[in-house]
Amino acid sequence: MGSADCKKEEQKASEDNRDLQGRHILLAEDNELNWEIAYELLSELGLDLEWAENGKICTDKFIRSEPGYYDAVLMDIRMPVMTGYEAARAIRATDRKDSDIPIIAMTADAFAEDIKKCLDCGMNAHVAKPIDVREVSRLLKKYMK
Repeated sequence: MGSADCKKEEQKASEDNRDLQGRHILLAEDNELNWEIAYELLSELGLDLEWAENGKICTDKFIRSEPGYYDAVLMDIRMPVMTGYEAARAIRATDRKDSDIPIIAMTADAFAEDIKKCLDCGMNAHVAKPIDVREVSRLLKKYMK
């Protein structure tokens, strides 16, 4: 592939992610290194990411925000204080007009029963770690209004 082909590929990828530019994403992740990796990978898409170090902080940030401020939540499952399952249920249980916010699990728990449990807790989708940026991008585009 020549230099011109590489530039065309980069331009196409940039155009494909235009609708993600500036979107506010709340990312619940208790591991700082995982947060930094996710931040680096996903900010390349133009996403505005905010870190929540556990499910309780994630839920609190969501509840304290203006309705509609966050466009989606990326949720780890195994976290201290409050798990991703508990946080998803808590967000869905609020009486806010945006309680239907897209919630996508990002977890190493990738067995069929783990995916089903995520969906049963009100999450929209599941992505296995290590994350595939293209898959996260596809799911965000699919579920965000």
